[in-house]
Amino acid sequence: MFARGLMVGLALSLAAVGQGSAADLAADGYKRPLAPVEAAPAKPVSFFLFSDTQVSYRYSFPAAEPGVPNNNTANPLDGRDIPKHILNISHADAWEYGTNFFSLDILKSGSQDPAGTANGPGGQAVVYDFGATEAYGLYRGSLSLNKLIGTTSFTYPGFVKDVSLSFGFDANTKNTVFGPEKRDVVGGLVFSVDVPVGFLNVAVHGYKEWNRNGFAVGPFRSVEFDWVPEFEIVYSFPLDGLFGGFPLKLAGFNNIVLPKGNGGIPGTAPTNVEFLSRTNLVLDVGKLVWDQPGRLDAFVGFQYWRNKFGVDKDIGFAQGGAGPGAEEKSFLAGVAVHIF
Repeated sequence: MFARGLMVGLALSLAAVGQGSAADLAADGYKRPLAPVEAAPAKPVSFFLFSDTQVSYRYSFPAAEPGVPNNNTANPLDGRDIPKHILNISHADAWEYGTNFFSLDILKSGSQDPAGTANGPGGQAVVYDFGATEAYGLYRGSLSLNKLIGTTSFTYPGFVKDVSLSFGFDANTKNTVFGPEKRDVVGGLVFSVDVPVGFLNVAVHGYKEWNRNGFAVGPFRSVEFDWVPEFEIVYSFPLDGLFGGFPLKLAGFNNIVLPKGNGGIPGTAPTNVEFLSRTNLVLDVGKLVWDQPGRLDAFVGFQYWRNKFGVDKDIGFAQGGAGPGAEEKSFLAGVAVHIF
């Protein structure tokens, strides 16, 4: 999700800026006088105002998972510490009328979060002695209302640069006994806040989720949750001015999903407000070492996830919940390579 937080906000911000005068600038950022030479053949006009694809790796320590308790503590709601290796590929672009963003995480847990299946011989649950693997993908798109209508009515200087239609989906799968198969759709508005430097985007969505519960029986293995409000805050602020030009920035995101019911499964505890926050300190290694910005990043960060996936962290197994492990406090470190 590191890429999700950084790149989707960047794409939305660039879309709000528009085409501008980027074509008038040399590679070093300074305008040059036109030389008295014959005109060169015109270059093809790119469909995209901005496009970036990156591959990243991060290590999360320790992560947590709902329903994976720590049996070595006195508190039955304590979760087990789970290290995770995470490979991500993501793409962000901006075009005349909006933006697109796609991200795919492949997450490999340590053996503390074991792989398994609910479909063993005779329908019995089977737990393996190696860690689970999860794939989590998402898409977000936006369409600028200013661009669609050909107006500046949705620009309020000092407050909002643009207002856009926002839409997308998430999907995941994981080879555990629970066997989640999350599918959700979101739709609403995103506000590009007018900040002096960097960007700050705030999205307000309607959210609808479908999932799978491997512990349930019969028709209830597939579950459907209620429509609820969902909020996404994405930001990135350069810190160059604070450290004498050292190429650092602070970037991250916050997601909030309101309680979405219990999926209609009798005896199952209701969900609670889900809050996910990640903040990263990012160093542009390419700019620092080779004077080639935007090629190679290194980052460290912290993630806090309360009521992970909506599971109430304060409701244990005896009450129909899976609270152990539903609160995550995790440090992370990694690198990102921008491939094109």
